Amino acid sequence: MRRERDDADGHVSGPVCGAALMPAFSIDQLPADWRQARFLGRIATAQGPSPVLVDGGELFDMSVAAPTLSMLVEARAFDPAQGRLLGPLEHLPLAAGDGAALRLLAPVDLQCIKAAGVTFAVSAVERVIEEQARGDAGAAAAVRARLEQAIGGNLASVKPGSDAAQALKAQLIEDGMWSQYLEVAIGPDAEIFTKAPVLASVGWGDDVGVRSDSTWNNPEPEVVLLADSQGSAVGATLGNDVNLRDFEGRSALLLSKAKDNNASCAIGPFVRLFDDGFSLDDVAAAEVDLRIEGEDGYVLTGSSSMSQISRPPQDLLRQSLSEHQYPDGFALFLGTLFAPTQDRGEPGRGFTHKRGDVVTISTLQLGTLMNRVTTSKAAAPWTSGIGDLMRNLAARGLLPAG
Repeated sequence: MRRERDDADGHVSGPVCGAALMPAFSIDQLPADWRQARFLGRIATAQGPSPVLVDGGELFDMSVAAPTLSMLVEARAFDPAQGRLLGPLEHLPLAAGDGAALRLLAPVDLQCIKAAGVTFAVSAVERVIEEQARGDAGAAAAVRARLEQAIGGNLASVKPGSDAAQALKAQLIEDGMWSQYLEVAIGPDAEIFTKAPVLASVGWGDDVGVRSDSTWNNPEPEVVLLADSQGSAVGATLGNDVNLRDFEGRSALLLSKAKDNNASCAIGPFVRLFDDGFSLDDVAAAEVDLRIEGEDGYVLTGSSSMSQISRPPQDLLRQSLSEHQYPDGFALFLGTLFAPTQDRGEPGRGFTHKRGDVVTISTLQLGTLMNRVTTSKAAAPWTSGIGDLMRNLAARGLLPAG
C-alpha cells in the first residue's frame, strides 16, 4: 500500500486545451469483450488488500479461497463460487488513491517483478545510441546516423544467436560499433532483470515516478505475463517499465538506478486469464498503443506490434527460469518497441517526460493502463511491505494453518 504525500515511436500532433486530467476508472478501461473474459486483480478495502476475480462481468473477492493473488494462481482457484460476490463490475466504485472505497492495486502481490530488455530491434538501436552518446540527448542524432550506416540493414531480420547474428557482431566489432546492448539483442542470451521489489508496483490511476535528477526519460509500454512458480503463464496485463535514458546511457551499471525507483513500475488494470478466447498467440500478435498528454499541451501518440519482438514470449519465460526459481511466481515485462525520438522543446534534445504527463497504454484485448507522471520523491512513498501484508492477513484470519 502507498501513502499519499502532499507534496516511441510515434508522432506529435496538435496541442490539447488545458491540463490532461485523469478520468475515474470505468469499464471503458477494459477490452470490448470484457463480459466474456475472466480477469484477476487486487483491490484495497477498509479491511486490507484482497485478490479479486472478474467473471461474467461480476467482481468476486477471492481472499477466503486464497489470501494472496500468488496463492490464487498457484491453486488455480479461479472458480467464482469460492469467492464472495461484490457486485457487477460496472456498478462498483473502483478508483485510484487512498480515499477510494475500492482502490485498484497492481494485480500482483508476492510475485517477483522481472523484465526482459532489448527485445525489439528498434529499442536495441536506441539503447546503443544512449550508450554511445553517454546519456547526452543532444548527441543522439549524430550517433544514430553512424549506427544506422554501420548496421547497413534491418536489425529486426537477424535471429538472436544465429550464424547471421555472429557475422554481424564480428563486422560491428571491426567497425568499432559493437555494444553490450547488441549482445543481448542478437546474442543467445536475453537480458532478464528484476524491475521492482515485491509489492512495490503501482496500479491503474496511481502516479508513476521518474527520478527528480533525470533529464532524459520516457515511458516503456509493455505487455506483462503473469506466471506461476513453474513458469507457466496464466494470463497477461499491461505495464509501464519507466526508463531513464540519461542514467542508463552514462553506464549500464546504473541500470538499477534507471529502472528501480519509487513508483517506477506500473501494472494493470487487471490480468486477463488465458482461455479459449485469449492465448499467448494473441499476446504475440498484440498491437500496443501509447498516448502521452502533457499539461503543456504536448501530445505524443504511437503504436507498435508485438509481432516485431525478436524473442518469442515462451523463450523469455524459459530464460527467466533457466537457473532460478520463483516459488511465489513472477510477472515478466516482455520489452518495448517504443523509444520516442521526437523533440519536445529544444531541437535535437528528443523526448523527455514533464511532471503532470498522463501516460495511456492500451491494447484491444487487455484494456487500458493510465498513470500520471511525477517524480519518485513526490510520488506516494512505498510504506507497506511483505511483513505488513502477512500481519494484515493474519489479523483477518485469512492465512492457512499449514
